[in-house]
Amino acid sequence: MSFRSIIQDMKGEIGNISRKGFDMRFGYGMRSRSHRVVQDNSVPVDAFQQSCWANMPPELLRDVLMRIEASESTWPPRKNVVACAGVCRNWRELLKEIVTVPEISGKLTFPISLKQPGPRDSLIQCYIKRSRSNQTYYLYLGLNQTSIDDGKFLLVARKCRRPTCTDYIISLNGDDVSKGSSTYIGKLRSNFLGTKFTIYDAQPPSTGAKVTKSRSTRLVNMKQVSPRVPSGNYPVAHISYELNVLGSRGPRRMQCIMDAIPASAIEPGGVAPTQSEFVHGNLDSFPSISFFRSKSTRADTFQSGPLSDQKEAMLILRNKSPRWHEELQCWCLNFNGRVTIASVKNFQLVASPENGVAGQEPENVILQFGKVGKDLFTMDYQYPISAFQAFAICLSSFDTKIACE
Repeated sequence: MSFRSIIQDMKGEIGNISRKGFDMRFGYGMRSRSHRVVQDNSVPVDAFQQSCWANMPPELLRDVLMRIEASESTWPPRKNVVACAGVCRNWRELLKEIVTVPEISGKLTFPISLKQPGPRDSLIQCYIKRSRSNQTYYLYLGLNQTSIDDGKFLLVARKCRRPTCTDYIISLNGDDVSKGSSTYIGKLRSNFLGTKFTIYDAQPPSTGAKVTKSRSTRLVNMKQVSPRVPSGNYPVAHISYELNVLGSRGPRRMQCIMDAIPASAIEPGGVAPTQSEFVHGNLDSFPSISFFRSKSTRADTFQSGPLSDQKEAMLILRNKSPRWHEELQCWCLNFNGRVTIASVKNFQLVASPENGVAGQEPENVILQFGKVGKDLFTMDYQYPISAFQAFAICLSSFDTKIACE
């Protein structure tokens, strides 16, 4: 029996699960609250347990899943890997061992991948679509090197204006962008002038992280969302834009202090904290929490305590200084063809000289963001920041900056 026929047979057996439980409309298998694969009661579990796939020898099952993971390396075919993880506990546990974190594989597979650092040796190419009508921003994974017309949905953010600040609510679900949703993963908050921003994670980025008390702490039915972890705002980064009180023309100057990432993470052999699972408090809706875990041989190493306890310096990122082009009469940066329209929003972030050799600006770009259309922007990121952190940093560039222009 050939491998292709095995795959076709498997798709016939679990096709119902793949279609119903892993519709990729909202993200990595995320659908409406009543249709997630972890609680899909319409799947005939007994029928599947009686099938040949439930009784496969572990060695053979591992070999089949490894072949699927290797062959379905890009989206949209990679949704088959996600579908396999939702079949049963045995399949899920094996895939947790097979599928590695983005830092190693360079692939985004499960939702938790968005909270994990990107690859060390390459940039993950994404793009952001802005909807002016409802102040919403959509993050997609680029599927084609030459076109960004179609992509894999990753995250969504909605702008909420308040009297003294502005919030950007970030969610996994494009149809439910609210802090009360189970797909809420964090937010970006600005000050009144739009010069200082704080990125908040909805769950602890590392062991021992401290929560910031706020009136916006998520409550559902007057109870905290998670009984395991205190729900609230965990600050993971602070972004500041330099004031331009004289009104001089030139590019913006920004600095990002990554509270949850030590400066040593960018050194050879350094590690950055990596979240291994989403912690949801609504256990009735998520009886199989482990589905959202991502396991690797280095996952335990990444789990670290708060940087303040470790007395480690925080990673600081600064925008790369552009150069003035005499012929074009403008400030220029080399985006390697990823940015086509000049904009004050465009930037590249590199590690601050404070993290390395003084006086030398690092050339390794950790995050770059730029305009390619009226409401279309590219976003490329790599280790040690995650897609969630990169998206939040880019959202800060959209916000109006009264004192920076």
